[in-house]
Amino acid sequence: MAAERIHASQGRLGFLDWTRGLGALIMLQGHVMHSFLAKDQRDGSAFVLSQFIGGMPPAFFLFLTGVTLGFLMDSLSKKEPSLWKRVKAALYRARYLFVIAFLFRLQMWAFAWPYAPFSDVLRVDVLNCMGFTVAALAWLVFFDTRQRVIYAAVVGLLIACASPLVSNADWSGLPLLLKHYLAPDAVFFSFFPWGAFLAFGISAGSVIRIVPSEDYGKMMQWSVLAGLALILVSNYFSNIPYSLYQKSDFWLDGPGLILIKTGIVLILAGFGYLWMTFQNGQWSWIATLGQHSLPVYWLHIELVYGRWLGYWKETLSLGQTMVLSIIVIAVMVILAEMKGRYDRGEWSALKLAIEKYWPIGA
Repeated sequence: MAAERIHASQGRLGFLDWTRGLGALIMLQGHVMHSFLAKDQRDGSAFVLSQFIGGMPPAFFLFLTGVTLGFLMDSLSKKEPSLWKRVKAALYRARYLFVIAFLFRLQMWAFAWPYAPFSDVLRVDVLNCMGFTVAALAWLVFFDTRQRVIYAAVVGLLIACASPLVSNADWSGLPLLLKHYLAPDAVFFSFFPWGAFLAFGISAGSVIRIVPSEDYGKMMQWSVLAGLALILVSNYFSNIPYSLYQKSDFWLDGPGLILIKTGIVLILAGFGYLWMTFQNGQWSWIATLGQHSLPVYWLHIELVYGRWLGYWKETLSLGQTMVLSIIVIAVMVILAEMKGRYDRGEWSALKLAIEKYWPIGA
């Protein structure tokens, strides 16, 4: 029976699911706090800390999407000699993300009707940023995996460093939607600077493909060291009294913040590897969240920001909000585990019925 409990997320790359799951956990508590804590309690340190660390999950998700894209590009470079077909496969991944993004926004708008404007369907969310960035970086599939380690990292650095310039460019006369996809904005997930995380993820995914599995422990040690170096160096250069930029907002378009967040992701990925190694194949609820992060993201947004719990919005005390956070997290873990059991065929009769009448689920 113990062997049957070893899920795909507990394999040698289970730390990626654990890292993504940690991002989902931070996201869940942050969104519950943001939606339900009473306004008169939002000056407290608990809310400020919750929202501060709540800015990390998009970096987790974009970085790890880049890692899986790096895996795809590595497989394509080994199996597909046609450059056009390689690019096409990468663009298919971008198309999938765009379809999911627009279906998500459409569902949110439909459930909020008639109180939400239809323009919300075009809102540039993190899934839109993923799709746009994957399409924009599809050309990296032209290179072999070793070259991609360097080129993707350089592209990520260029995106981060160009963000203040793009932020202060003159966007008048250009479509507003294009600006939302490209220019840094506190409300939207634009290519500058958020696309840098996905580019750095492609580089990291390429490294994982190069390193032999028996050397993963050393690789993750270097990941932690690289993360620490990024944080220290970026923090130092962000605090010196002069800047290369005429105008830059650290919290909006600062390259230093992007590199610091990347360093944090690298360190936590190293911790995830250590934790999953210690777990030795046992079930992990955090990894389960990460393995099914897309449905968790989709469902919790509707639950937390939709009409379902509208009576309690911005009315709960800190203690009540923390209890609700635990309940929401538990519900999402249960749903993620149910999705995993369905994917593994443990509910074969239900799966066959769904695939019979809804082929998309196949």
